[in-house]
Amino acid sequence: MDLDLLPDTLLTEALLLISAFVLSGVIGLEREIRQKSAGTRTHILVGMGSALFTLVSAYGFAHVLGDDVILDPSRIAAQIVTGIGFLGAGVIFVRQNIVSGLTTASSVWVTAAVGMACGAGMPLIAALTVVLYLLTVTLLTWLVRRLPKHGRTRLYSVRYADGRGVLRDILRAASDMGYESTLSHTKRLEASDGEVVEASMRFTRRQQNADEDLFRQLSELPGVFEVRSAEQEHD
Repeated sequence: MDLDLLPDTLLTEALLLISAFVLSGVIGLEREIRQKSAGTRTHILVGMGSALFTLVSAYGFAHVLGDDVILDPSRIAAQIVTGIGFLGAGVIFVRQNIVSGLTTASSVWVTAAVGMACGAGMPLIAALTVVLYLLTVTLLTWLVRRLPKHGRTRLYSVRYADGRGVLRDILRAASDMGYESTLSHTKRLEASDGEVVEASMRFTRRQQNADEDLFRQLSELPGVFEVRSAEQEHD
Protein backbone atom coordinates (compact mmCIF):
# COMPACT_ATOMS: atom_id res chain seq x y z
CA MET A 1 0.00 0.00 0.00
CA ASP A 2 1.49 3.33 -1.12
CA LEU A 3 1.19 6.17 1.38
CA ASP A 4 1.56 9.81 0.39
CA LEU A 5 2.52 11.76 3.51
CA LEU A 6 2.38 15.09 1.61
CA PRO A 7 -0.70 14.86 -0.60
CA ASP A 8 -1.76 17.68 -2.90
CA THR A 9 -4.75 18.35 -0.65
CA LEU A 10 -2.67 18.84 2.51
CA LEU A 11 -2.93 22.65 2.51
CA THR A 12 -6.67 22.52 1.98
CA GLU A 13 -7.10 19.99 4.77
CA ALA A 14 -4.97 22.07 7.16
CA LEU A 15 -6.91 25.26 6.42
CA LEU A 16 -10.23 23.49 6.97
CA LEU A 17 -9.02 22.02 10.27
CA ILE A 18 -7.82 25.45 11.44
CA SER A 19 -11.20 26.92 10.44
CA ALA A 20 -12.89 24.35 12.67
CA PHE A 21 -10.48 25.25 15.49
CA VAL A 22 -11.26 28.99 15.27
CA LEU A 23 -15.02 28.74 14.81
CA SER A 24 -15.44 26.10 17.52
CA GLY A 25 -13.36 28.26 19.84
CA VAL A 26 -15.74 31.20 19.31
CA ILE A 27 -18.69 29.09 20.47
CA GLY A 28 -16.70 27.69 23.38
CA LEU A 29 -15.57 31.16 24.44
CA GLU A 30 -19.19 32.28 24.74
CA ARG A 31 -19.92 29.29 26.97
CA GLU A 32 -16.73 29.96 28.97
CA ILE A 33 -17.76 33.57 29.61
CA ARG A 34 -21.08 32.31 31.00
CA GLN A 35 -19.14 29.85 33.20
CA LYS A 36 -20.84 26.74 31.84
CA SER A 37 -19.70 23.16 32.33
CA ALA A 38 -18.49 22.77 28.74
CA GLY A 39 -16.18 25.63 27.85
CA THR A 40 -13.61 26.60 25.24
CA ARG A 41 -11.48 23.45 25.35
CA THR A 42 -14.45 21.09 25.13
CA HIS A 43 -15.97 22.89 22.15
CA ILE A 44 -12.65 23.16 20.31
CA LEU A 45 -12.01 19.45 20.75
CA VAL A 46 -15.52 18.57 19.58
CA GLY A 47 -15.24 20.82 16.53
CA MET A 48 -11.75 19.69 15.54
CA GLY A 49 -12.60 16.05 16.12
CA SER A 50 -15.68 16.31 13.93
CA ALA A 51 -13.68 18.14 11.25
CA LEU A 52 -10.93 15.53 11.32
CA PHE A 53 -13.40 12.65 11.08
CA THR A 54 -14.99 14.35 8.08
CA LEU A 55 -11.60 15.03 6.45
CA VAL A 56 -10.61 11.40 6.94
CA SER A 57 -13.90 10.34 5.41
CA ALA A 58 -13.44 12.65 2.43
CA TYR A 59 -9.68 12.36 1.76
CA GLY A 60 -8.25 9.59 3.90
CA PHE A 61 -9.03 6.62 1.70
CA ALA A 62 -8.16 8.07 -1.69
CA HIS A 63 -5.19 5.67 -2.01
CA VAL A 64 -7.41 2.59 -1.85
CA LEU A 65 -9.97 3.72 -4.41
CA GLY A 66 -10.32 1.59 -7.50
CA ASP A 67 -12.79 -0.11 -9.74
CA ASP A 68 -13.70 -2.55 -6.97
CA VAL A 69 -13.67 -0.03 -4.09
CA ILE A 70 -16.39 2.58 -3.67
CA LEU A 71 -16.40 4.86 -0.63
CA ASP A 72 -19.33 6.65 0.96
CA PRO A 73 -18.02 9.73 2.86
CA SER A 74 -21.43 10.31 4.45
CA ARG A 75 -21.15 7.16 6.57
CA ILE A 76 -18.61 8.63 8.99
CA ALA A 77 -20.58 11.89 9.14
CA ALA A 78 -23.68 9.94 10.15
CA GLN A 79 -21.76 8.27 12.97
CA ILE A 80 -20.59 11.66 14.25
CA VAL A 81 -24.18 12.86 14.46
CA THR A 82 -25.10 9.77 16.46
CA GLY A 83 -22.08 9.78 18.74
CA ILE A 84 -22.14 13.47 19.66
CA GLY A 85 -25.53 12.95 21.31
CA PHE A 86 -23.88 11.03 24.15
CA LEU A 87 -21.49 13.90 24.87
CA GLY A 88 -24.32 16.44 24.79
CA ALA A 89 -26.43 14.36 27.16
CA GLY A 90 -23.61 14.45 29.69
CA VAL A 91 -24.04 18.19 30.34
CA ILE A 92 -27.80 18.06 30.93
CA PHE A 93 -28.86 17.91 34.57
CA VAL A 94 -32.27 17.50 36.17
CA ARG A 95 -32.80 18.66 39.76
CA GLN A 96 -36.25 18.68 41.29
CA ASN A 97 -37.90 18.74 37.84
CA ILE A 98 -35.72 21.73 36.84
CA VAL A 99 -33.65 21.08 33.72
CA SER A 100 -30.33 22.83 33.15
CA GLY A 101 -27.63 22.44 30.54
CA LEU A 102 -29.87 22.30 27.47
CA THR A 103 -28.24 25.28 25.76
CA THR A 104 -24.74 23.96 26.45
CA ALA A 105 -25.73 20.54 25.06
CA SER A 106 -27.16 22.27 21.99
CA SER A 107 -23.96 24.29 21.57
CA VAL A 108 -21.93 21.06 21.59
CA TRP A 109 -24.26 19.69 18.92
CA VAL A 110 -23.87 22.84 16.79
CA THR A 111 -20.09 22.79 17.26
CA ALA A 112 -19.95 19.27 15.89
CA ALA A 113 -21.94 20.43 12.85
CA VAL A 114 -19.58 23.40 12.42
CA GLY A 115 -16.58 21.08 12.51
CA MET A 116 -18.19 18.72 10.01
CA ALA A 117 -18.97 21.63 7.68
CA CYS A 118 -15.35 22.80 7.84
CA GLY A 119 -14.11 19.29 7.18
CA ALA A 120 -16.44 19.00 4.20
CA GLY A 121 -14.99 22.17 2.65
CA MET A 122 -17.78 24.55 3.69
CA PRO A 123 -16.05 27.04 6.05
CA LEU A 124 -18.20 30.00 4.97
CA ILE A 125 -21.48 28.30 5.85
CA ALA A 126 -19.84 27.14 9.10
CA ALA A 127 -18.90 30.75 9.90
CA LEU A 128 -22.46 31.86 9.17
CA THR A 129 -23.72 29.19 11.56
CA VAL A 130 -21.48 30.55 14.32
CA VAL A 131 -22.79 34.09 13.70
CA LEU A 132 -26.39 32.86 13.89
CA TYR A 133 -25.54 30.93 17.07
CA LEU A 134 -24.17 34.08 18.73
CA LEU A 135 -27.27 36.04 17.69
CA THR A 136 -29.46 33.31 19.18
CA VAL A 137 -27.77 33.20 22.59
CA THR A 138 -27.38 36.99 22.90
CA LEU A 139 -29.87 39.14 21.00
CA LEU A 140 -32.69 36.60 20.87
CA THR A 141 -32.30 35.75 24.56
CA TRP A 142 -32.40 39.48 25.40
CA LEU A 143 -35.63 39.90 23.41
CA VAL A 144 -37.33 36.82 24.89
CA ARG A 145 -36.64 37.98 28.45
CA ARG A 146 -38.44 41.23 27.70
CA LEU A 147 -41.61 39.62 26.43
CA PRO A 148 -44.60 39.95 28.77
CA LYS A 149 -44.79 36.91 31.01
CA HIS A 150 -48.19 35.41 31.68
CA GLY A 151 -46.93 31.96 32.60
CA ARG A 152 -47.83 29.81 35.56
CA THR A 153 -44.31 29.44 36.96
CA ARG A 154 -42.22 31.89 38.99
CA LEU A 155 -38.63 31.46 40.10
CA TYR A 156 -37.48 33.21 43.27
CA SER A 157 -34.29 33.29 45.29
CA VAL A 158 -35.30 33.51 48.96
CA ARG A 159 -33.02 34.34 51.89
CA TYR A 160 -34.31 33.41 55.32
CA ALA A 161 -33.13 32.73 58.86
CA ASP A 162 -31.95 29.21 59.50
CA GLY A 163 -33.39 27.01 62.24
CA ARG A 164 -36.64 28.91 62.79
CA GLY A 165 -39.00 26.91 60.59
CA VAL A 166 -39.14 29.70 58.02
CA LEU A 167 -39.01 27.35 55.05
CA ARG A 168 -42.08 25.55 56.38
CA ASP A 169 -43.87 28.89 56.64
CA ILE A 170 -42.90 29.78 53.06
CA LEU A 171 -44.23 26.49 51.71
CA ARG A 172 -47.45 26.84 53.71
CA ALA A 173 -47.99 30.45 52.60
CA ALA A 174 -47.42 29.57 48.94
CA SER A 175 -49.83 26.64 49.21
CA ASP A 176 -52.48 28.87 50.79
CA MET A 177 -52.08 31.30 47.88
CA GLY A 178 -52.65 28.53 45.32
CA TYR A 179 -49.07 27.68 44.37
CA GLU A 180 -47.15 24.41 44.31
CA SER A 181 -43.59 24.89 45.57
CA THR A 182 -40.40 23.13 44.44
CA LEU A 183 -37.05 23.62 46.17
CA SER A 184 -34.19 23.55 43.66
CA HIS A 185 -31.17 23.96 45.93
CA THR A 186 -30.07 25.75 49.09
CA LYS A 187 -26.88 27.46 50.22
CA ARG A 188 -25.87 28.50 53.73
CA LEU A 189 -24.53 32.03 54.23
CA GLU A 190 -22.80 33.53 57.23
CA ALA A 191 -24.40 36.65 58.70
CA SER A 192 -23.82 38.82 61.78
CA ASP A 193 -27.11 37.74 63.37
CA GLY A 194 -26.76 34.01 62.68
CA GLU A 195 -26.83 31.65 59.73
CA VAL A 196 -28.86 32.55 56.67
CA VAL A 197 -30.10 30.14 54.03
CA GLU A 198 -30.45 31.15 50.38
CA ALA A 199 -32.91 28.91 48.56
CA SER A 200 -33.78 28.77 44.87
CA MET A 201 -37.47 27.97 44.61
CA ARG A 202 -39.98 27.43 41.83
CA PHE A 203 -43.64 28.32 42.43
CA THR A 204 -46.19 26.89 40.01
CA ARG A 205 -49.73 28.18 39.97
CA ARG A 206 -52.17 25.32 40.43
CA GLN A 207 -55.33 27.42 40.58
CA GLN A 208 -56.65 30.00 38.14
CA ASN A 209 -57.53 32.37 40.99
CA ALA A 210 -54.14 32.07 42.72
CA ASP A 211 -52.93 35.19 44.51
CA GLU A 212 -50.92 37.29 42.03
CA ASP A 213 -49.01 39.11 44.78
CA LEU A 214 -46.89 36.11 45.76
CA PHE A 215 -43.68 38.17 45.82
CA ARG A 216 -45.00 40.65 48.41
CA GLN A 217 -46.60 37.97 50.56
CA LEU A 218 -43.38 35.99 50.79
CA SER A 219 -41.32 39.11 51.50
CA GLU A 220 -43.50 39.98 54.49
CA LEU A 221 -43.15 36.58 56.19
CA PRO A 222 -41.31 36.68 59.56
CA GLY A 223 -37.74 35.44 59.19
CA VAL A 224 -37.58 36.16 55.43
CA PHE A 225 -34.80 38.67 54.73
CA GLU A 226 -34.94 38.95 50.95
CA VAL A 227 -36.90 37.65 47.96
CA ARG A 228 -35.46 38.15 44.49
CA SER A 229 -36.89 37.15 41.14
CA ALA A 230 -34.61 34.78 39.24
CA GLU A 231 -34.42 34.26 35.51
CA GLN A 232 -35.04 30.69 34.38
CA GLU A 233 -31.86 29.28 32.93
CA HIS A 234 -31.60 26.22 30.66
CA ASP A 235 -27.92 26.84 29.92
